Amino acid sequence: MTFRPEAIPDFLSDFEDIKYRIRGFKGCHHLELWRGVDESNVLFTYSFWEDESALDNYRQSDLFKAVWKKTKVLFAERAEAWSVEVVSET
Repeated sequence: MTFRPEAIPDFLSDFEDIKYRIRGFKGCHHLELWRGVDESNVLFTYSFWEDESALDNYRQSDLFKAVWKKTKVLFAERAEAWSVEVVSET
């Protein structure tokens, strides 16, 4: 997510307020917030979900809709999301 620089404090505050509710959502096993090293206004949420269905349930929830409504107005660019899977582990 690429944020307007002046909007980052608002997002970080909002994330602190909501992260435990997201982490506590059924099927969410892990949640982290990452920041770009070279672009400090680029942030990523990194989460592990039980399965695709659990993630879809979150995306359809009132919690997600409320978070997204408040977050998307802070963006400088359109947000992107990826679902990935482990290909190799050491």
